[in-house]
Amino acid sequence: MVGEARPGYELWRPNRAKSSSQLLRFTVMLLMVVSIVLMLVIIFGGWSVLNGGGYWGVISLGIVLFYAVLTIMVGRWSRGAITIAVALAVLMLIFAAIGFESWFARDKAGFTEAALPSDLLGLLTFLVIPVQIALAVACSIAIKQEWHVEEERPIGSGDPGATGDAAPDTTGSASPSAA
Repeated sequence: MVGEARPGYELWRPNRAKSSSQLLRFTVMLLMVVSIVLMLVIIFGGWSVLNGGGYWGVISLGIVLFYAVLTIMVGRWSRGAITIAVALAVLMLIFAAIGFESWFARDKAGFTEAALPSDLLGLLTFLVIPVQIALAVACSIAIKQEWHVEEERPIGSGDPGATGDAAPDTTGSASPSAA
């Protein structure tokens, strides 16, 4: 069965123990949190002038919520969340690339001013672009690290720190309590 080990064996995911995998997981999570913060500032800073009123604001908040759920799933080593994050990063990259110029076009007379200056919202929207590129690249690398690979090993044969067992004595000397 998938996800179950034979009696006397434990499942081990060797690729998750690598420092490169742990660093990349942290990087992906950090980029997703940065994306969430940027999007929230843009949404609430420009809420009053969003086309379609609160309708697009609610959709935008749904995307932010989805990013938050994906961040939690990446923190739990979910490989499937990585592939969805790549797709969502590309989608947000397209939205930001199309939309950032419209914030800069609002500096003319006759436009309603948002809660934050339009130039600042344009800059923040532009900053979403490199963050989403970095997120898509980091997620693509993470997919290749194969976090999902499982191996069986005899119980207690792995890393002593992972199971809480004391490290074996390799010096050949007996412990003082045994004498």
